[in-house]
Amino acid sequence: MVTEDKGSNSARSEARTESPQSEGMPGGRTEDKQSSSSRKSLALAQPSLRRADVADAQWNDWRWQLGHMLTSADELARVVSLSDEERAGLAASAELFRVGITPYYASLMDPDHASCPIRLQAIPRVAEAEIRAEELRDPLGEDSHNPAPSVVHKYPDRVLFLVVDRCGIYCRHCNRRRLVGGDEPPTTAELEAGLDYIAATPRIRDVLLSGGDPLLLSTRRLDHLLGRLRAIPHVETIRIGTRLPVVCPMRIDAELTSALRKHHPLFINTHFNHDKELTPEARAGCERLVDAGIPVGNQTVLLRGVNSSVRSLRALMRGLLRSRVKPYYLFQGDTVIGTDHLRTPVETAMELYRGLRGFMNGMAVPMLVLDAPGGGGKVPIIPSYIEHLDEQRVIVKTYRGTRIEYPQPRERDCTVPYDAVYFAGEPADDDREGSAEVL
Repeated sequence: MVTEDKGSNSARSEARTESPQSEGMPGGRTEDKQSSSSRKSLALAQPSLRRADVADAQWNDWRWQLGHMLTSADELARVVSLSDEERAGLAASAELFRVGITPYYASLMDPDHASCPIRLQAIPRVAEAEIRAEELRDPLGEDSHNPAPSVVHKYPDRVLFLVVDRCGIYCRHCNRRRLVGGDEPPTTAELEAGLDYIAATPRIRDVLLSGGDPLLLSTRRLDHLLGRLRAIPHVETIRIGTRLPVVCPMRIDAELTSALRKHHPLFINTHFNHDKELTPEARAGCERLVDAGIPVGNQTVLLRGVNSSVRSLRALMRGLLRSRVKPYYLFQGDTVIGTDHLRTPVETAMELYRGLRGFMNGMAVPMLVLDAPGGGGKVPIIPSYIEHLDEQRVIVKTYRGTRIEYPQPRERDCTVPYDAVYFAGEPADDDREGSAEVL
């Protein structure tokens, strides 16, 4: 059985998240002054969460980090000089999407510049309240491809398994804000039903654990869950999507890597968006995973004002390779509610991609994609380098803009005769769309 684990950290985080809402309580001017004075006294009484003021043993404890997430304007104001726009966004966040930042990630913020890429990802702005008609609560159409609790089956041979609803940071560009936050974690029965569906569906070759962040599970629970999946004969690969190497790298400890390495082939995709996040601690965490035989890929979201420059993207992708992390996807921002101010125009995304391809090691160039709204799946949006194509020739434009002719081959038959021998007796792939035949 998968046992449900509702730790005290979640409860504490919940209590801390609710505290700013009390600032909006009605009352007279005297009561407001008293309330303000009380808040100031409380803030002064709270221990500092700055790196220099926290003992190494605490700072390097991932449980301490997650139990002391910054969730309010008062807490953040002790780390950075909040702008008026940030203060207004924090005041409105209770009605938008919760705030939660580990002390470690907060320590990466530039205290004086609100344009800091860490601050833009973690601290809400008032623009989040400007919901556009075309924005969606479920931009990826996950809820319409949900054949079993906690399972999203959209592509033919792989599923998304949502095993937890908490995160180590609540990113302002989150495309799953309708689900995450620690309010309704998957129950034991729901996880068991998800495992049953995966076990009963032989065409599922790959399972991606996500949520929330699966590495917030205790190592024991995560090990057990991976063992259950690995025991299913047709599950060939397991992936974990996590942002903890970015926001809480101390989670990547020896206990975790020892557990993960038992379940190969296992892959991890993480989520660095700016070179500023590639600290020595973060790089060491990624390297511990790789040293355990776990390939690590990175999925970057293209965010306006955060990484929407060629210089920023090149620095990030090169830094990832130095950290032994393979750039995997560069995502055009999803059309999730409250994020229009963070998205880049598609033509800008394509121009930025042109500034990567050819100018860097090919291993450092991720695939530029957008997730088609409503569940259409990932669509490559890389610019075309083909200017003309017919049966005799192709005219291509190089990354430098030079036009070059490539001659087409004379033979056109590209069948592989040996396929009939090598794949004899094996059924063809079942390429039906995800769970369409179930729902």
